[in-house]
Amino acid sequence: MAREKSAEATLPWHKGLWHKGLALQPFSHILDGLLQRQLQVGQLKLFLSQRLHRIDGQTAGPQAEMHLHRPLAFARRIATRGLLGLGESYMAGDWDSPDLTGLLYLLAVNEPSFANLQHGSWLGRLGALLHHHRRPNTRRGSRKNIAHHYDLGNDFYRLWLDAGMTYSSALFDNQSPEDDASLAQNLDLEQAQSRKYQSLLAMLGAEPGQHLLEIGCGWGGCAAQALTDGLRVTGITLSAEQLAWARQRLAAPIAAGQVDLRLCDYRDLDESFDQIISIEMFEAVGERYWPVYMETLRRLLRPGGRAALQVITMAEQHFAGYRASPDFIQHYIFPGGMLPTPERFDAAAADAGLRITKRRWFGPDYARTLALWQQRFLAQREQVLALGYDERFLRMWRYYLAYCEAGFRDRRLDVMQVVLHAS
Repeated sequence: MAREKSAEATLPWHKGLWHKGLALQPFSHILDGLLQRQLQVGQLKLFLSQRLHRIDGQTAGPQAEMHLHRPLAFARRIATRGLLGLGESYMAGDWDSPDLTGLLYLLAVNEPSFANLQHGSWLGRLGALLHHHRRPNTRRGSRKNIAHHYDLGNDFYRLWLDAGMTYSSALFDNQSPEDDASLAQNLDLEQAQSRKYQSLLAMLGAEPGQHLLEIGCGWGGCAAQALTDGLRVTGITLSAEQLAWARQRLAAPIAAGQVDLRLCDYRDLDESFDQIISIEMFEAVGERYWPVYMETLRRLLRPGGRAALQVITMAEQHFAGYRASPDFIQHYIFPGGMLPTPERFDAAAADAGLRITKRRWFGPDYARTLALWQQRFLAQREQVLALGYDERFLRMWRYYLAYCEAGFRDRRLDVMQVVLHAS
């Protein structure tokens, strides 16, 4: 099929901008370079100064659109901040896309085509790295980092999370051969979140009457599920907002002595537990503290005890760049965070004397969870604004959710449930 060309595509992109007084040097090379790219797969339709430019891939693939509203600001941010600048320019309203996740996915699968645009200037990289390292997960730093995200307010999260207030990947397909596949497809978000808890508890194999520790207990969803299995639960969190919600939710079992919820750092515990569970909390620990976290699990487990974790991972081939240049999520959403690779997670566990006995992967379910969260979040736009948040905040969160979904669709991100045995 002959390639369809825009009537404007052969004109210099900046011709119509200079006479409007937009001095685009010294950043015009960024957009010139973007327009001269050849994608590996798919097609990017770039709308610039009311002109359509098509960037075609060598093979067919995903298609996406980008509408540039402020080319100079966009180019400046990309030149200085790389991919971090791409997110910042979206937050600022420099560009839009009718399918933000689709655009970020297209960029992800064509990463080699944009390699020299990813990291920005050395000064921009240095600034981002210093900003990241100024927020370490010391005891004091962890409280600040967790509050930065989770203490945005329960009224905010209840607008778009499921009724059970679960903020981690749901499990739509538990990969069990006796399961009805149609059931997984028809699960709503709340049911799939409950299924996630059931899967982790089943993998853990805790018995009624045993004492379970949950590190990062959130709004109490997993603790509520564990109670139905006859377990006694101690849950810890560093979020005052989450703790208040969870204590209200579980007021009756707390009064009965079945549940104990605390504002507490995992490093400050000095007790023994039969089993431990932790859901998407390892990502917030920080690479420097991975050994401390694993050693703490082993120290807190009674002989023969097990820990069941749900952890987001990054493919090993992307880790070096990720570590050297903090990304949008580390900068704006989860300060102090660091995703492990499977290999690095396994090594940290082994160094602490923990054996991996069970593991399952379900990355596509996280992409589906994020898509549902984004739909629900966008549907609550006016309610979020009514809470006092502004347009920049809305765009930051939309970019964050789309950015994560694209990562899981590209398979550079995955999520696992894993059981560690204290041998």
